[in-house]
Amino acid sequence: MKLAEALQIRADLQKRIAQMQTRLNNNATVQEGTQPAENPVELLEETDRMFAQLEELITRINITNSQVEKDGVTMTALIARRDCLKQKISMLRDFLDYASQLSRRHSLSEILVVSTVDVAAHRKHIDRLSKELRELDTKIQSINWTIDLL
Repeated sequence: MKLAEALQIRADLQKRIAQMQTRLNNNATVQEGTQPAENPVELLEETDRMFAQLEELITRINITNSQVEKDGVTMTALIARRDCLKQKISMLRDFLDYASQLSRRHSLSEILVVSTVDVAAHRKHIDRLSKELRELDTKIQSINWTIDLL
């Protein structure tokens, strides 16, 4: 199985586990004399199987990511870089949104609010980071489809 396939299965398992919470809650109690729509014991057993499968899959994915290298860099390092870039870009965008909110003066007696940074220059920096993120994500996706899960 390719790493990309394992990642898709992991995502599906995580989604199914999240849905299982609702199914369990919906069948946790019933009116006296009635039966639940689904057997909660069977749902719990199915949940246990899904968690066991998810745990094994996550372990194998992590082992694969830590051992596979591209251009001398492990997948783990590439993923860490991607995650940090995403977070940094998001934070910088939020900051620049605030820095761009300049109040308009209606009279000369009102207080003038000015930006503390060069918004345009920082937006260009974000554009460069975004390009790096896109290229890195493409590289990671490409690797995911070429390596086998350990």
